[in-house]
Amino acid sequence: MFKQKKKNYSSIDWKLPLIVALLCIFGLVILYSATLSMHSTKYIKTQIIATILGILLIGVLTLMDFDLIKKLSIPLYVLGNALLVLTLIKGVGGTEWGADSWLRIGSISFQPSEFMKIILILSLALMIEKYHERINEPKVLLGLLIFAFIPVALIGLQPDFGTAVVFVFFIVLMFYAAGLHFKYFLGALGLIILSVPVGLFLFKSHQLNRIRVFLNPESDVTGIGWQFNQGTLAVGSGRLKGRGLFHGTQTQYDFISLKENDYIFAVLAEELGFIGTLILIVLYFFLLNYLIEFAKESEDVYGRVMYIGFAAMLLFHIFENIGMVIGVMPVTGIPLPFMSYGGTFQIINLGIIGLVLSHQSQRKTYYYE
Repeated sequence: MFKQKKKNYSSIDWKLPLIVALLCIFGLVILYSATLSMHSTKYIKTQIIATILGILLIGVLTLMDFDLIKKLSIPLYVLGNALLVLTLIKGVGGTEWGADSWLRIGSISFQPSEFMKIILILSLALMIEKYHERINEPKVLLGLLIFAFIPVALIGLQPDFGTAVVFVFFIVLMFYAAGLHFKYFLGALGLIILSVPVGLFLFKSHQLNRIRVFLNPESDVTGIGWQFNQGTLAVGSGRLKGRGLFHGTQTQYDFISLKENDYIFAVLAEELGFIGTLILIVLYFFLLNYLIEFAKESEDVYGRVMYIGFAAMLLFHIFENIGMVIGVMPVTGIPLPFMSYGGTFQIINLGIIGLVLSHQSQRKTYYYE
């Protein structure tokens, strides 16, 4: 399990965990401010515990034999899909968040779909590595697509459309990184356009209302549009330097809904202004750039596809979350990496870093049998 003869830690780029450490500290500070008016330390304590567990996970994964991680990805894929099926039967959260996406075991609740993101990236990378030379053969491609979209379908049935779109985004970019012919992407785009009317028919009323408010923000200012309008107001009021940490009026007087989670970027923008948001975006840029550079440098198909999957997953979360807060994307329940409250989400994001460091440490292996 921990075959250190395979490891070469000098090949690790340690600037990556430094960037992630800065993001975690930044996130904890902003989360503390976001929850200050709630007079409860539950959120910040939970996030700190999740961050500590995530750091421990980074250490374990970095030390683990990455070949073993690859082998475990298929059994984990089966387990992950089983949990998604169980979520359809026993899931909770529909009343609060519009989708039964959580499993509750005693006092502990978690989202299987969050764990499935990493599991699918690892297992799909393994399948692509196995069949990459034949990936443009229709039968091979069909098999890979079925493998990739089983969890997407199960998540869509919860129904959690926002998370399902995250999966579709990184799946598409993983296939692109694997060398899939462009004609397949054009065909998929055509099918998506043709299926839009069917998709709208399947949407629930609250999902359609979100789209309606996105197209016309003034149509329901006191109802479903409240969150959108208060968030954009907070962002605009921050201006260049912000109102000051712990002094945002929209934040501290609880005008912003879900300010500890989906709308934490609005808290950052109001209290630290354009300068604060720019710092965050620069940190995200370096994080994503490192992953893309690692993909370019990777000598194996598995590593290249895996890195692109991780980068695509994080990119979609960043773009969608910030986009919905500033009004260029519809409102969805997509959290902001390393910033939003959520124990499962925090551990998963830190787990990604552990997997990256584990793979990096085995790019050049040394065996002494």
